[in-house]
Amino acid sequence: MPILKVIEVLASSKSSWEDAAANAVKEASKTVRGIRSVNITNQSAVVERGKVVEFRINCKISFAIEK
Repeated sequence: MPILKVIEVLASSKSSWEDAAANAVKEASKTVRGIRSVNITNQSAVVERGKVVEFRINCKISFAIEK
């Protein structure tokens, strides 16, 4: 079984929490190899004039440590 490392990132999207998670993985993939999973630890939204305008997440991304 490989050793995994976990980083915590914040991400956002104008359309959904799912899109925010995809954005987190997409951006982390630019500098991290071997991403195994993403765990959403918190969700929030920005509301303006009674309407949700931005979805935000805190997430933990795990990846394998390379030997």
